[in-house]
Amino acid sequence: MTLAKTLTIAGTDVSGGAGIAADLKAFQEHETYGFSVLTTVVSMEPSTWSHRVSPIPIEDVKNQLETALSLNPDVIKTGMLPSEEVVELSKEAFLNSNAKHFVVDPVMVCKGDDEVLNPGLVESMIENLIPNATVVTPNLVEAGHLAGVKTPRTLDEIKEAAKAIHAKGANYVVVKGGTGIEGDSAIDVFYDGTELHLLESKKFDTAFNHGAGCTFAASIAANLANGKEPLEAVQLAKAFVTSAIKNGWQMNEHVGVVRHGAYNSVEKIEVTNKVLN
Repeated sequence: MTLAKTLTIAGTDVSGGAGIAADLKAFQEHETYGFSVLTTVVSMEPSTWSHRVSPIPIEDVKNQLETALSLNPDVIKTGMLPSEEVVELSKEAFLNSNAKHFVVDPVMVCKGDDEVLNPGLVESMIENLIPNATVVTPNLVEAGHLAGVKTPRTLDEIKEAAKAIHAKGANYVVVKGGTGIEGDSAIDVFYDGTELHLLESKKFDTAFNHGAGCTFAASIAANLANGKEPLEAVQLAKAFVTSAIKNGWQMNEHVGVVRHGAYNSVEKIEVTNKVLN
């Protein structure tokens, strides 16, 4: 038996909740063979949990990519990329690989922060990653930056942001509404260039969401690697991460984390799909 191979190019979260730790856990839960290229180390000051972001030297990133591409990944996913040069290297890695899909999680800030890691990242992502993305998975803040609009806060604004990002070259866009939109449902909007789909699940009153974005994108990547079509891959990923959030837990006084194994071992969450006008 062989497994589909899923590569993540991302940062590491020393706490284990997000970044490559989350990606590899999600890959494993989907029965794919996950491996990683490390771009950044994110540690936290224990008393305040303020983030310390330390980029990996560029030659080390290049060396890791050389090894990773020699393993012939089926799907490549990106996460935290600390500089324009690493963004460009990630694009080249995909184009120089035989990978069938490229999933772009356009990480711009650490959770709990609101300042973009590097002001040049947004334009570099738009130029290098978005036109090559099979699926791009921005949250509301990231969608605003990529679309060149204010942060969307209504369903209509999310729909317009998704269309604007798609127009910049992505094959498929899913804008994560999460808890940022009022109502009882956690909504995401998927756009394929023709139809808009509203993906809905129950919204849970929990703060156990550290690592949710990474886990969602990694689940999409794994589903694609296992042969799912993009819309199904995204819908299944939303169910996977929703279960992980609902069944998450408080790791310390600062952060609650998702439970990556919840979908397979605890409960499967229903996600509805409705075509929008």
